[in-house]
Amino acid sequence: MPRPLRIQYEGAIYHVMSRGDRRQAIFVDDADRRAFVDHLGRACAKTGWQVHAYVLMSNHFHLVLETPQPNLSVGMKWLLGAYTQAFNRRHRQWGHLFGGRYKAQHIDERDPRYLKSACDYVHLNPARAGLVGEKDNLEVYPWSSYRAYVRAPERPVWLRCERLLAEHGAESQDAQALRRFKRQNEGMRSRSGDRSGEIPNLGGSGAWRIGAEDFTAWLAERLKRRGRKTERASERRETDERLAERIIREALVARGWSASTLRLSAKGDPVKVDIARQVRTQTPMTLAWIARHLAIGSASYLAALLTKEV
Repeated sequence: MPRPLRIQYEGAIYHVMSRGDRRQAIFVDDADRRAFVDHLGRACAKTGWQVHAYVLMSNHFHLVLETPQPNLSVGMKWLLGAYTQAFNRRHRQWGHLFGGRYKAQHIDERDPRYLKSACDYVHLNPARAGLVGEKDNLEVYPWSSYRAYVRAPERPVWLRCERLLAEHGAESQDAQALRRFKRQNEGMRSRSGDRSGEIPNLGGSGAWRIGAEDFTAWLAERLKRRGRKTERASERRETDERLAERIIREALVARGWSASTLRLSAKGDPVKVDIARQVRTQTPMTLAWIARHLAIGSASYLAALLTKEV
């Protein structure tokens, strides 16, 4: 039986979670965690994602993210693939790192309570897992967006904090407002204890959604008006390809190369490697696509070239 298609549309918000294969660790040490956060930032630069909350645990991670374009699938494919390659290189391993498909719950964007519920759940995960001492504040855990929320100078450009802070009554984001945000989160922590269940069932949330009872009907009507998911995803895919093709075309012109020069030059020519890196950095296109369009050979050969050049 084929797997169900992801529902994607402009402005969709998701709670995303992925675990290690056989629940093995996907973060061995802080270097791995730094690498994942770096890859997450790069994924946001490629896709335009806006992250509302994240947390890295030992064998899984949680993200609450908003997609201005319907590109969750292509972005997650790049993020999980790129991090897996980096992890395997560093630890001299091979094969799958993540187990099965990532989980993606739709969050009802009509009512900010649901976004708040998901973000609060993510930020409280370290406490539920016993990674934060009973007498410690939540912000002592460094691998969560919570610390960036309460320490404004540490916020990455791709972390969007204003909506959750507003739901906690901290619109001004001054010192007093942030202290209120901290008090409310510490209060939720004390009430939740050590329970590690799912996100609170607000308004009848199902396994694939976090929203009001009529969220399913509203979403179906929205998709009906705007076109089916597969059409929207295809449209976004074509946009990514046009951008990648433009980068290649402009780079070739800047170097005085023609299409025939590209075909006849060596597979590992430094010019090709430089253009490949531009495409890889600025778009979510796969290594196979880039290698094919730059006449480099196989995706594995291109991956080796890019790693060697770093």
